[in-house]
This record gives sequence, C-alpha cells and structure tokens, in this order.
Amino acid sequence: MREDDSAAPFLEALQDIQPLIAEHRAAFDRERQLHEDVVKALADGGFFRLWLPASLGGPELSPLAFMSVVERAAALDGAVGWLVGNGGGMSRVGGYLPSAVVCRWFEDRRTFIVSATGAVGTAMPADGGVRVSGRWPFGSGAPHGTHFMGLVTMGGNQAPDQPRFCCYFERKQVTIHDTWHVSGLRGTGSSDWEVDNAYVPAEWMHPFIDHKPAEGGLLYRIPALSSFAWTIAVVPLGIARGAMESFAKLAGGNKGRLGTAGLMRDREVVQAVIGRAETLHNSARAFLLEAMTELMTATDIGGHRLVDARLRLRMAAAHAGETAGRIVDSVATEAGAGSIFETSALERAVRDVQAATKHVALNPSIYVTAGRLELGLDAGTARF
Repeated sequence: MREDDSAAPFLEALQDIQPLIAEHRAAFDRERQLHEDVVKALADGGFFRLWLPASLGGPELSPLAFMSVVERAAALDGAVGWLVGNGGGMSRVGGYLPSAVVCRWFEDRRTFIVSATGAVGTAMPADGGVRVSGRWPFGSGAPHGTHFMGLVTMGGNQAPDQPRFCCYFERKQVTIHDTWHVSGLRGTGSSDWEVDNAYVPAEWMHPFIDHKPAEGGLLYRIPALSSFAWTIAVVPLGIARGAMESFAKLAGGNKGRLGTAGLMRDREVVQAVIGRAETLHNSARAFLLEAMTELMTATDIGGHRLVDARLRLRMAAAHAGETAGRIVDSVATEAGAGSIFETSALERAVRDVQAATKHVALNPSIYVTAGRLELGLDAGTARF
C-alpha cells in the first residue's frame, strides 16, 4: 500500500500557496467564498485538473496521490481542501466525454466544474441533445464555476429506478441563488444553482452509473459512486491533521491552564491527547487507503468482490469522518476557551469538520447496510 510520488509537485505548490491562503483565510467565512487570488493560485497550480487524463495533458493522479494532495490542502483550510477535492475530482470528466469537448474546456486554466447530485432535473429531447430545467443544492465552488454538472432524468420521470444522466452546462446558462448561509465550510460557496430550459448537446452528457469511459485508465473505470465518495472522504482527515498541527503549535507556546505550571506541552494529559489523536488519525487513514487499494484491484474483477470493495470503501469513508470529528473535538476541548474565538484555527476546524461529515457520502447509515450483510440479510438498499 505504497503511495506514489506524483503528488510531490502539488504538495510543494501548496507550500508556496500557504502564505496566500493564510493572508485571506479570515475573509473566506465573511465572503462565503474563497478569495479570487487564492482561486487563481490553485487554478494556476493545476489543482482543479488533478484527475484530467494524461492523454489530454492532465496529471491523472492515482486515487492515493489525490488523497495526499487534498488532505494537505484541507489541513491548510477546510474550504480550500473541499474545493480542491471537488474541482480536482470533477476533472475526471475527461474520461467520460469526448476528448475534443474536454480539451476545449480545459484550455482555460481557470476551468472549474461544479457538481451537484442532491436533486434531479428534467431533460426533454431536443434537436441533437436535450433541454433541461432544474435546481440543485450544494453547488460547491459555484461562485468560481465555469461549468456545472447536474443529474437529470429523461422525460420528467424521476422515479428512483429511472436512469440518471450527468448533464453539463456553461456558466452563462446558470442562475446561482445565494443560499449558502451556514456554520462550517462557509468558504466553499456551495449555493443552489438553477437552469431553465437550457440546451445541452448530446456530447455534453453521459450516464451517471454504468457508463463506458472514453479513457482506459483504472481511474475512470472505478464505479462513479465510489469515486464520488472518495473525493469527499479524504477532506475531514485533512481538517483533523490541520487541527492537530494548530494544537501542537499552541501547546508549544502557551502556558497551561490556571493552576498549572509550564507550557501546555509539558503536561502529560496534553501529550496523551496528541498521542491518541495521532493513533486515531493513522488508523482511520490506513483503513481508507486499504479500502481504496482493494477497490482498485476489484474494479476489473467485478462480481461479489467489487460489491464488497464498494461497501468497504463507504464504511471506511464514514469511519474517517467520524474519527476526524473526534480528533478535532478532543484537541479543541483540551485547548480550552481559546478555541472558541474566531481568531483560533481550532474554532474554524470544529465548524468545518462538522459540516464536512454531514455529507451524504459519509452517512453512517452505511453501517446498517454492512451489518445487514454480516447478519445474512439483504443489503436493504440498491445503492451505497
């Protein structure tokens, strides 16, 4: 389970961008979106094309290298990590749409594809394509989006068993609604967006599930729902890592609580908090890596092994989210009253990790599915 070194250039670039993120970080919450200078730096660094196929000039990072990059971005700031995960993850569209279409889009370094799967629009056949109407919530990165992807069904039938299609829209076709007034991950700008009778050519759409990728790489053959979950699951662990780093810095420079002598880091209870947090983080991360490694192997084997691998990945994702929440909670609690001030990185981490773990991809209901199967019952759901 060795992570390749293709992440190294991106990790170095994040080191260079870190001062810019720190400079504007306070404004992310106030403006409810990232500062344009930060978005430009991320785009110029290639962070919104992490999964663009190598055949189209992209880095086509492995899922494991992708994890390292998104984690580090989330350690610097939860909203930054979230948009790197979402934007970089959506560049995998290069494996699904005609290469001529994707190359045209990604000629612009600022291309950022907003995706939303929390609702289903209506697509009606039109000459050479479809006309779509719908409104989708949780459009992460909407203020910076150049293209938008929403799920649709054909002909207005939105029954659960109807096939879903991914339709892509240009920014000029989209109306963004200012709905992102939330507690955590404010800087992601994840507002609702809408289209009304927007024309989508046939080459700008593909099935959501069971599509045949245009690219042969393993990355594009991994089941779509699993890839989707992966782009989300790696963020909370990055937020937790950032909280641990902030706490360690605080403990090395602050005196202990009233009635105690020396620095915080000199107290055994503080040492134990960090030691336990490190253990929890490493174990959750290892489970997530192991689950993805097995999924990569099982993708071309198929059958029950692939079903089991998909379930295991979702279990690992939910576990990673829960563990990240525990870590952030523990270090914020030990930091005391100082962690409730907006000037504290821990205050932001608490809110961001709570928001991140509310995502459907990290839903703990997956434990019910896993438990049912272990007990000899059916899964109880058609999707996980």
